[in-house]
Amino acid sequence: MADENAVLMYKGRPLLRKHTLVYYGSMADSHIVMLQVLETKKVGDLDVATRVSVQLQLTDPAARSRDRIVKKSEKDGFYTALDVGCVWLERALAGK
Repeated sequence: MADENAVLMYKGRPLLRKHTLVYYGSMADSHIVMLQVLETKKVGDLDVATRVSVQLQLTDPAARSRDRIVKKSEKDGFYTALDVGCVWLERALAGK
């Protein structure tokens, strides 16, 4: 049986989900990516994301919530949004 407290990892960074929000990255880093599922469609018994908002955010708790957003976009499909977010996060953490 799988450990229910295990953290899902993608490309060496944690993925945390709360309802329609998915956070990618560590709060210990300077940036994280927030993915929000905006629309879904039924495929069999599953709900599949068809429209996803992706945001690169600062993790600085002193910054206002509006000022935390560095980049944002909307993508069709969860994988496309996660792929874009992953590239943004890698570049932001590398200092580019």
